[in-house]
Amino acid sequence: MTEIIAIVGPTGTGKTDLSLTLAERLRDQGRSAEVVNADAMQLYRGMDIGTAKISPSEWRGVPHHLFDVLDVTDEATVARYQPQARDAIEDILDRGAVPILVGGSGLYVSSVIFDFRFPGTDPVLREQLEADLVTHGPGILYQRLLQVDPAAAANIGSSNGRRLVRALEVVALTGEPVSASLPDEPVPWRPVTVLGLNAPREELTARLDARVERMWERGLLDEVESLIPRGLERGVTASRAIGYAQALAELRGELTRADAIAQTQQLTRRYARRQVSWFKRYPGIHWLAYDDPALGTTALGAAPLDRL
Repeated sequence: MTEIIAIVGPTGTGKTDLSLTLAERLRDQGRSAEVVNADAMQLYRGMDIGTAKISPSEWRGVPHHLFDVLDVTDEATVARYQPQARDAIEDILDRGAVPILVGGSGLYVSSVIFDFRFPGTDPVLREQLEADLVTHGPGILYQRLLQVDPAAAANIGSSNGRRLVRALEVVALTGEPVSASLPDEPVPWRPVTVLGLNAPREELTARLDARVERMWERGLLDEVESLIPRGLERGVTASRAIGYAQALAELRGELTRADAIAQTQQLTRRYARRQVSWFKRYPGIHWLAYDDPALGTTALGAAPLDRL
């Protein structure tokens, strides 16, 4: 019996719209539903345009959880997120409603729906790795991770220094690859139906490129400028977010507008490919076409009420 519905997939495929449509369909059938965020960057207050976060006025009366819960100076960690998301889901279930977990941050989704445990941390080791990151850059850490855990290196990529540091720390502490945390047949935390939105690569690339251009048109630069006094540049996680890092570089005069947009488009496309690779490993995932005209009905059919 399904208890949780998770909507996943690469950025730009309409996960938010589907979550609202599905919640409305459930409401029409006498079941209330509530959305739980699983997008790491949508945890941050004030980071709206660059994360495609919808405002409360667009929630269509559906309760939402774990949006705008971090300051831009806070570090977003999956180890902190996991218990918060699970607490929110258990509260929703206690109210007799259906939790809809929505997001494209693969590790965050996995930490909630699978039996996921996180190794501790070692301050001395972490300090050494972060010093290496500052001194040598993420490329060197990526090469080190590639030697000990190629699967994790492929998922993280060569530019995400924070995650590379954490992955190398976990390998050093446990003696096991980070990718071992998500085995081929992960054990569900609670019964879950996972709906994955998919789009042909060429169509997705065009959508993502256009989406990045709209971010600048809608005022991403002004948003980033307003976040600087709130500490954006000091934020370990927020300042490195795709789009925000490039907008900061433009404001500093380090990138032209065209270069900032082009770099954001390139990184967004690369991120989307990693998302697809991550979610393809999920057992039993129901892949749905993002442009299916009957997507709401199709999605509801994959998690029918008699299984809830």
